[in-house]
Amino acid sequence: MSLLIKNCRLVSPDVDIPGASILIENKCIKKIFGKGELLPATGDVFNAEGKIAMPGFIDMHTHGAMGHDVTDANPEGLAEIMKVKLSEGVTTVLPTTLTLSEQELADSLKVVADYMDGEPASAKIAGVHLEGPYINPAYLGAQNPDYVRNPDIDEVLRLNAIAPVLKVSYAIEMEGGVEFTRDLVCNGITPSLVHSDATRAQFEQGRIFGLKNLSHYCNRMSKLHHREVGLVGAGMLDDDVTVEVISDNVHLCPDMLALIFKVKPVDKIAIITDSINASWLPDGECELGGMPVIVENGEARLKESGALAGSTAKFCENLKKAYEVSGTPLAQLVKVTSWNQAQTLKLPKLGKIEPGYYADIVILENDFAVANVFVNGVMKR
Repeated sequence: MSLLIKNCRLVSPDVDIPGASILIENKCIKKIFGKGELLPATGDVFNAEGKIAMPGFIDMHTHGAMGHDVTDANPEGLAEIMKVKLSEGVTTVLPTTLTLSEQELADSLKVVADYMDGEPASAKIAGVHLEGPYINPAYLGAQNPDYVRNPDIDEVLRLNAIAPVLKVSYAIEMEGGVEFTRDLVCNGITPSLVHSDATRAQFEQGRIFGLKNLSHYCNRMSKLHHREVGLVGAGMLDDDVTVEVISDNVHLCPDMLALIFKVKPVDKIAIITDSINASWLPDGECELGGMPVIVENGEARLKESGALAGSTAKFCENLKKAYEVSGTPLAQLVKVTSWNQAQTLKLPKLGKIEPGYYADIVILENDFAVANVFVNGVMKR
């Protein structure tokens, strides 16, 4: 089967082509046509009417939405999360866990594995992101202190045998953290620091073994100080380190987001949502990892401490805010939505609209609202 998406503004890394058309065959992009080029005859044609066509977004840090959490271990709930993420323009997801017991994590990953075995009804799952439980108790944020433990590669590999673990976010200063970094990389798993009080020197120890990622940058990590730059400073100093940003103007104020885009190569910034089960719901109360959360004006905070508890952000809205704050041309900014994520996670044939890549495409209005979404060349929205 073939499909022609015609009359779109094609925006892909280093590419911005008005009036383009995209020929899709067998789940992948077959050919790109410029404005005025002769188009092939094909049965299925979709007229994008001049709207923006971007590679489908990759959200590699999301806990849930619409009242559901990944760690609920509920197949219907996970399917609903994937459906909602698709509405944000996300075509590939890394369901993200919380700091919980191994059994609870295993139960959650079994549900993820079952979803991955079938043909996706909405967004695809590439693998799992473990946030915790190997974190610094002094940097908990909204993670449950009852389940914090030292890094354990054997536990990670047991979970990986259930569903592929693609990324682990942890604190390298915890006992065995440096060796844990080495073992993650040796097993093809992306190491990323967060909920951590690591010094720049401790971060550098991990870099020897391939550590090059910081989760929800600036949030729950050692701060920039003139006598110890911490992880925030390390992210700015090292050009090969990817920083994940929640660009919702809550987790990072507009000035901080602008600073990040000024000092970091755009190839090393990745948008995430860190969305929780309260995403897509009105203000109110919910739970995160067994802890009460209050959402007011879209901000989710722990009821007891007031600490930020993930976000209610939508990916397409985070992209819009990053564009408004940074002013980065779309042909460059598009990298922070999927290409950089695909490179970090070593996901082949994702993150670009060009021949040979999967036909995961989001059609956007000029204000970045999601109009249509294609997954493997099939319109899902």
